[in-house]
Parts: sequence; C-alpha cells; structure tokens
Amino acid sequence: MRELVRTTDPVLVSWLEATLRAEGIESFVLDLHMSVLEGSIGLLPRRVMVAEDDFAAASLILRQAQDVPDDD
Repeated sequence: MRELVRTTDPVLVSWLEATLRAEGIESFVLDLHMSVLEGSIGLLPRRVMVAEDDFAAASLILRQAQDVPDDD
C-alpha cells in the first residue's frame, strides 16, 4: 500500500474513496477512528492508501480534480 493523500478534510476523504471506487481502484483509509482519541476536533489527518499498482492512476485522478476551476 502507498499513501495517496494525508488530510484532515473528511469530505475530501469521502469524495476520494467514492471516486476511486468508481474507477475500480480499491482504497483504504488509515487513522479514520483516531478522532475518538483526539476528541473529534479533526486535528489528526487521515491517510488514504492505495495499492502500489494503482498509485499512478489514483494520483492522476487526484491531480485532475485539483485542476478543476472553482465557479466562484
């Protein structure tokens, strides 16, 4: 497994899991339940992991999503 992203943004984690799943890429989130230890304040980042073989495709998906301009 290889770390794709580390973030405290639960929306990003959820979106990334769904997007990767839709593309046939299995992901695993580490540190998901650490909020119990930190008091649910969102201080500790979650790590989205993917298989080494899927890392390049998953990275491309993440980069393309970051390049989408805001409508604001």
